[in-house]
Amino acid sequence: MKLKICGMKYNPKEVAVLRPDYLGFIFWEPSARYFDGEIAALPSDIEKIGVFVDADISYVREHIEKYDLQGVQLHGNETPEYCKELLELTGSPGWSSKPVRSIKVFSIKDKFDFNILKAYENVCDYFLFDTKGKLPGGNGYVFDWSILKNYPSSKPYFLSGGIGLENVEEIKKFLQTAGSKYCHALDVNSKFEDRPGLKNIENLIEFKLHLSI
Repeated sequence: MKLKICGMKYNPKEVAVLRPDYLGFIFWEPSARYFDGEIAALPSDIEKIGVFVDADISYVREHIEKYDLQGVQLHGNETPEYCKELLELTGSPGWSSKPVRSIKVFSIKDKFDFNILKAYENVCDYFLFDTKGKLPGGNGYVFDWSILKNYPSSKPYFLSGGIGLENVEEIKKFLQTAGSKYCHALDVNSKFEDRPGLKNIENLIEFKLHLSI
């Protein structure tokens, strides 16, 4: 099981010492975790993921190149056509950066129509399931993971949405269920903060130890 720590703003270098697999940087200006600084050199085994919400392709491209992103997380209402355009851009012969993987986010509340995923199967690398709330992420609520027992795809996905230390036992139980078969990574954010964008290192250490990730 891999770990993504999202909403990096004030202390990414300290968080990187914990060696998560992914660090997420939010490039959506309305967010309290909006990142517009410089990213310090990080270990090469940590992938930098840029989080975007209905952004112009040119804006995404600019940030991929500026921050040497290894992945993009699409957290808005991006269409399959948008994802295909991004896929073609980052795989084109004239692309100056390394290949970039894409994560398409889907928000869940009480139920979810998995048929929506079909159109995205061939135009993104991962899915991410988050809790539906007022904001596109960082709402601090956990959705009912049992919904994922109906997951019809073999595409790996990230599990997100209000995950905190209090969910450790729930996570362990979930990982024993059929719904977790293609769960690639846990994505944590707001429940590990002293304030938006400032991660609590001690709590992250405890979380990693409990789950051995």
